[in-house]
Amino acid sequence: MLKVGLTGNMGSGKSTVASIFSTLHVPVYHADLEAKKMYQRDDVLKKTVSLAGDKILDLHGNLDRQALAKVAFSNPTILQSLNQLIHPLVREDFIAWTAKHHHYPYIIHEAAIIFESGFREEYDKVIYVSCPESIAIDRIERRDHLSVEMIRQRMQFQLPDNEKTGLADFVVLNDGNTLVIPQVLKIHQDLLKRSA
Repeated sequence: MLKVGLTGNMGSGKSTVASIFSTLHVPVYHADLEAKKMYQRDDVLKKTVSLAGDKILDLHGNLDRQALAKVAFSNPTILQSLNQLIHPLVREDFIAWTAKHHHYPYIIHEAAIIFESGFREEYDKVIYVSCPESIAIDRIERRDHLSVEMIRQRMQFQLPDNEKTGLADFVVLNDGNTLVIPQVLKIHQDLLKRSA
């Protein structure tokens, strides 16, 4: 079984690409989604509050994701500490999940910061979803209702698109003009051959 990383910068459309792989009956582990679930654990929430302060909680004492994002993306030290808290938990969960799916030719691990977090060597292959920054900003504006300034602030924590294309084994171009499904089908066939 091949372990395949799937990544892309904010607004690149990596979730869309992940859903195409799911349609092809390839198991997909959504790391960012699982990380969000980790924050619901009492022990993790307590550590998060100790790192980022109680202003990240709503009136009921639950995590306010927008408040957390605001604090994390305006303070690189807090962002790094949060990543150090969450990444090992997600990694442990992914290992257990992989064991349950070992009979598949390959599995996909979808995560935003595969290259930035130094996890590249964990995968047999990595797929990168590439997208022009202007299109990505437009998508995030519409999806998350964030200002361009806030989007750019978050984007500075990502490696540039051209750098990541050079680090990936496969690149899917999602620029709004190029058809994505044929690109994914080609990669799918390639991975099936490699896993045989």
